[in-house]
Amino acid sequence: MPEPGIAASPSHLSAPAYRRVLVVAPQPFYQDRGTPIAVRQVLEGLSQLGYSVDLLTYPVGLDIQVSGVRLVRAANPFRIKHVPVGLSAKKLLLDIPLTLALRARLSQGAYTCVHAVEEAAFPAVLLGRHYKVPVIYDMQSSLPEQLATYKGLRTTPIRYLLNRLETWLLRRADFVVCSAGLANQVRLVAPQTKLREWHYPSVMVPAEKSDADRLRRRLAIPPGVPVVLYGGTFASYQGLTQLIKAIPLVRSQVPDATFVLVGAENGSGTAVRAQAAALLQSGALRIIDRQPRHEIPGYLGLADVLVSPRLHGGNLPLKVFDYLAAGRAIVATDIPTHRTVLNEERAVLVPPHASDLARGIVSLLRDPERADRLARAGRRYAEQHLGWSGFVESLGDLYEDVHQHAPARPA
Repeated sequence: MPEPGIAASPSHLSAPAYRRVLVVAPQPFYQDRGTPIAVRQVLEGLSQLGYSVDLLTYPVGLDIQVSGVRLVRAANPFRIKHVPVGLSAKKLLLDIPLTLALRARLSQGAYTCVHAVEEAAFPAVLLGRHYKVPVIYDMQSSLPEQLATYKGLRTTPIRYLLNRLETWLLRRADFVVCSAGLANQVRLVAPQTKLREWHYPSVMVPAEKSDADRLRRRLAIPPGVPVVLYGGTFASYQGLTQLIKAIPLVRSQVPDATFVLVGAENGSGTAVRAQAAALLQSGALRIIDRQPRHEIPGYLGLADVLVSPRLHGGNLPLKVFDYLAAGRAIVATDIPTHRTVLNEERAVLVPPHASDLARGIVSLLRDPERADRLARAGRRYAEQHLGWSGFVESLGDLYEDVHQHAPARPA
């Protein structure tokens, strides 16, 4: 991919202004984790729709090739090489040169719009007004909810300020596109804002049985032993503490049940391993580091039951889309976020407590026919509602709306 300062190809520069998009993603791109995966899907969708895209992002991550997409990395004066999931000092520092680069891009080029992800929407809205470029706020999560997981940001005055900032943003963005589960929250505080809610596609091909067998051998899980699997980040709101507490309760009724947690990374993995040391030693649990996305179907295919023990959060985690597409039985906490795509016909929904998680898991391990019925229903739902073509169509509809309401610009 081109580096900053390298000229775009003639075809990129010759794209008319109404087909050029500036996507601003304040993440390490590319990495196989939630928001970067979602951003990549947006880029690939825009490419398929014939747009020419500048992606402005952090100076951290892997370069990838997407037709019609030019990678522009912000400066890295702080020499940062890794950015953890969630809020961090590194992220805040990198947002400074990212904002400066955003201003430079808007002052130099003509764009259909700015497609700003998460907190990048704040400077994008201000600069978009100045340069008369419409802004799409890509709301991957609620910022106050996300930041409330940090102790220093839980006080009432700070929560009030964060809510006011989010309300300001939602009311001033030209368009908002939000992850599943967030639409009601947006409508409540910004009823006049143009809003779309989309479901990200799961384009994973279900794993072959040979893939699952290979993983069983690698993880030393004997044939026939039931596997309960979680895949995703190890952030506290994902509910892994409750899931780990549920493991002895499950094994008291299904003694050979083996749990696999996939997605350990840096400090989060260390903390979970410390909490689950006895379970790891006994062989009841395997903890696996974060895996490349192309390896995930094999892990999902290994499972008899997939678990999403999330405690809270308005946005639906991307893993649920992959769980449905994998065609495996699902146990998830009964929170509004999960219910945006899950119900009793395609999942077991339980309160977010260890005993309830254990009850739901055991009910499926003891009733394979029910587990198979739920798994097939989930797979059908994914095929009907979570396909790639439907996502690209929804992305095209969003941009048609932008064209209709944006001021006319010369080509």
